Amino acid sequence: MKKIVIMLAALLTISLSACSQSNKKENKQMKKVLVAYFSASGVTKGVATQLAEVAGADLHEIKPEKTYTDADLDWRDKQSRSSVEMKDKSSRPAITDKLQNMQDYEVVYVGFPIWWYTCPTIINTFMESYDFKGKTVIPFATSGGSSIKKACEDLKATYPEVSWKEGKLLNRASKEDLQKWVESNR
Repeated sequence: MKKIVIMLAALLTISLSACSQSNKKENKQMKKVLVAYFSASGVTKGVATQLAEVAGADLHEIKPEKTYTDADLDWRDKQSRSSVEMKDKSSRPAITDKLQNMQDYEVVYVGFPIWWYTCPTIINTFMESYDFKGKTVIPFATSGGSSIKKACEDLKATYPEVSWKEGKLLNRASKEDLQKWVESNR
């Protein structure tokens, strides 16, 4: 009888240990993910919404305190708000609706339109508003004709302490394209 009890105890211990290991593997695979985005015209918002759905992520809009008007976005006008901000490397447009639980996220996709071959300065405001230590940050962008390369280089140079993954331009990305990209980042 004593041998049966010892064997059952050993089997129970092995079973619980296996379940514990399985749960640890599942927890590693189920990282909490955030898709944060700035969108002036709605294009980046559309991509971010689909990306969040595909990635099973929470969605957060990086909202400027003062909304950009069409006149603010006129890149041909050297006095437009966006032109002035992009000329000034220290520009940090104020944002609203700050996240109270950024510490909960392990992976953060950061999306934006390409302005002047890089990310809008409001992205710097976002990056400087939170502690990204221990997080993986993955940029994505939309653009009428520019690549994301310079934006990624600028972000890595400005925030070298952040663990960056390769960014991607997501113009007209299908759900299947997004799914493949998300899987490659896990």
